Amino acid sequence: MHVVDADQADASLGLLAGLVATAPSGCTVDAIVPAGAEVPVAGVGDVRKLGLGRRELAGSWQLGIAPGVGGGLIHSPTLMAPLVRHDRVHDNDQTTVTVWDLRAWEAPDQLPKGVAAWQRGMLRRAVRHADAVVVPSHAVAARLSELAKLGDRIRVIAGAPPRGFAVPADAAARRDALSLPADYVVLSGSSTSLQEGFRAAVAAGMDAVVLDAREGTEPRLAEAASAAGLPERRAHVRGILSAEDRGAVLAGASVFVATDAVAGWPWRAVEAMTVGVPVVAVDSSAHHDVLADGGRLVTEDGIADAVADAATSAGDRLRVLASDRARAFSWDSSAERVWSLHADL
Repeated sequence: MHVVDADQADASLGLLAGLVATAPSGCTVDAIVPAGAEVPVAGVGDVRKLGLGRRELAGSWQLGIAPGVGGGLIHSPTLMAPLVRHDRVHDNDQTTVTVWDLRAWEAPDQLPKGVAAWQRGMLRRAVRHADAVVVPSHAVAARLSELAKLGDRIRVIAGAPPRGFAVPADAAARRDALSLPADYVVLSGSSTSLQEGFRAAVAAGMDAVVLDAREGTEPRLAEAASAAGLPERRAHVRGILSAEDRGAVLAGASVFVATDAVAGWPWRAVEAMTVGVPVVAVDSSAHHDVLADGGRLVTEDGIADAVADAATSAGDRLRVLASDRARAFSWDSSAERVWSLHADL
């Protein structure tokens, strides 16, 4: 089973555009895609369409079967890559992959079973055949080195918000279409960790908007909100939204709260900083690496007080810090580091 992760899809397009924009003189960027796929990025050279669809290709590559791919410098912005035997020394062939988070190992219940198993299987192939494995932060690198024998092949290259991510001009209309209240905090995390976020909304006297809820988890999240003292009518659970809708939702929030400590790239927290929303996050190595002083890091027990503070007196300062930190991340900068990685290899 292979499910396309919306954030990783956005990251793939953002990085591809960055690679095109920062390509060294004499270098071109080609693409390898499944049958039926399109590449909506200007400036890409040859687009090599394979004979299998995405699902079939994911299964084939998991088994180490990669006909028609060919050689060259292959950089995958996900774990989906033709990880097979190749000769870097004599043929100058390289294959690198990217691991954005470690949920498949640390919190497999947050993923469909087939997805978690596929990711674990592809990492095993990466241990055997990848020339480098890219991760988005030093915290993820440290944890991955405990899970897989990759040695010095782990490289850190940060992610970024979707290209052009901003508050849309029709943000108010989008929030109305999503039936959102006037005052709310936005929560992101697992169904277990969100309990503290709901308590924080109660402490701040606001509604809570949950982003990225997996299909079928709405009743469980409503129960968690109620158990935390937040009435069901004040818990607004939303699934996967477009980048434009996310920009509108985040821009209307008083505070963004990241409750999950799993090692990975905090997609929504980075987006919240990009639109200048105060960020409160549970203290973790990954949040330390990425958010740094762009948000307030607290223990789980301290989330409620931190959110209440961020929604009032500390809000203006946190907005400035968030916006400043967000400038550290761009796909052009990440792409330049990818070019350097392949030059080093």
